[in-house]
Amino acid sequence: MGNLLSQKWRNILWSTLMTILCIVCFPFNPLILTGVIEVESYPALFIIGWVVWAFGMVLVMAPIVVFPRRGGVPKGKSFVNTTRLVDTGIYAIVRHPQYTGGIYAIFLTTFLWYPHWLFGVLGVVGTAVVYMSCREEDQRLIEKFGDNYRAYMKRVPRMNFVLGLMRLVHQK
Repeated sequence: MGNLLSQKWRNILWSTLMTILCIVCFPFNPLILTGVIEVESYPALFIIGWVVWAFGMVLVMAPIVVFPRRGGVPKGKSFVNTTRLVDTGIYAIVRHPQYTGGIYAIFLTTFLWYPHWLFGVLGVVGTAVVYMSCREEDQRLIEKFGDNYRAYMKRVPRMNFVLGLMRLVHQK
């Protein structure tokens, strides 16, 4: 019971920290929009930021689209209720596209749009928190899918999109 309670509080802490970081680092940034922080914008970085944001959002939406089709989600249930391990498509490249996309769409895009040291620091902290969340998610998925997930972990990187793409191309 004590371990379950501490896990619950740890989840609440991580969720709260992520919510705060995502609000402060959101690309349509409240600190910039209210004039609390002023930064010089660079057109090339701003355009690259839009591309990174769009790519990140595709990754964020991946499980919402893929899991109901391939994950054995019971009709009428949320995409998180997968009953089968999905290891094809984007899931053959990275194990956690939604988390990876969040890093791109929030932390990296904000820094590209508003190159300020504060967004660089918050982006590093936010990325570390997301990474820790992915590690916990891997443990939960090992419990759910067992040895199949362990084998999947050996084939597909957690969040490294470039490495996952290189491995996928090399396999073919």
